[in-house]
Amino acid sequence: MFENLKVFEERYEALNGRLYDPAVTADLKAYSAIRKEHKEIEPLVLKYRRFCALEREIEELSQMAQNEPDEELRALAAEELAAEKEQLGVCEREIRLLLIPKDPNDDKNVIMEIRAGAGGEEAALFAAVLFRMYSLYAASKGWQIETVFENETELGGYRGIEFIVSGEGAYSRLKYESGVHRVQRVPETETQGRIHTSTCTVAVLPEVDEVEIEINPKDLQIDTFRSSGAGGQKVNKTSSAIRITHLPTGMVVECQDERSQYKNKDKALKVLRARLYEKSLREQQSQISAERKSQVGTGDRSERIRTYNYPQGRITDHRIGFTIYRLEDFLSGNIDEVIDALIAADRAEKMEDRIELENGI
Repeated sequence: MFENLKVFEERYEALNGRLYDPAVTADLKAYSAIRKEHKEIEPLVLKYRRFCALEREIEELSQMAQNEPDEELRALAAEELAAEKEQLGVCEREIRLLLIPKDPNDDKNVIMEIRAGAGGEEAALFAAVLFRMYSLYAASKGWQIETVFENETELGGYRGIEFIVSGEGAYSRLKYESGVHRVQRVPETETQGRIHTSTCTVAVLPEVDEVEIEINPKDLQIDTFRSSGAGGQKVNKTSSAIRITHLPTGMVVECQDERSQYKNKDKALKVLRARLYEKSLREQQSQISAERKSQVGTGDRSERIRTYNYPQGRITDHRIGFTIYRLEDFLSGNIDEVIDALIAADRAEKMEDRIELENGI
């Protein structure tokens, strides 16, 4: 993942040169902008250089520990090697922290939606697997999850489920999960042992305040109905579920998780505001033709972003060609390695876009 950081080092050196350019120093506004960018990326570049230096030292010490004829020198090299590897781990963790992008929405809570796509019941079952994965990941970060709406199947899958993830930095990590997730596995109901391919769609929206998206109450049609589900105690016998229709756009949001109409309405309005915010952002982005659309960021929810291959124990993120072979661990919520790689690639791509824009490409 750190290969992508080379572009920051190159940018840093370019800015260094411009800071001493008389034409730049004579323009206070231009100098301030360059100085600001230089200061922002300097900690990352210096830490990256330290990481590369440690890797070189570790390689040299490894050779010495294996090939040095003198036994005492070999022992000293092995001891120093262990210390350097520990420093490398510390340096790597510090780089991961520096890679967290400064997006105005990064500190916001998240509204997520998982919907079964192609594959029928198998897709619905995989939607439940994804929901469990995100729930475990949220728990590991100390985030809270509140279900807004769920459409459960008889076998325990989900045709669709919406939920809110609340916690510091939730959007900064989960925004990269938006898109089509593909699974390849042998369904439990398959007697021939054939591998089936199914898909689920994940949407990730930042929760927005009322001030950011103002909704006119006259534009809302609010209906109440009884909760529905796969059966059992979870089905609400009172008409507390809420359906809100935004008349100008035709957007429909339902919430049936709470037994209180008021709480369901509050959650449904949060989802509606997030969807209206996303719609507004999409319209703005489509009008900005000078900026190339990012292939790594929050992305289009219709884009296939990841494949989960059960027979090979493999997860592949297609946006950056990143593959790991620890499927069960990943589905247990340990997804940081892929998210960190996506963050690094996203920031590198944005840096390249900025350079192209400055050079008039």
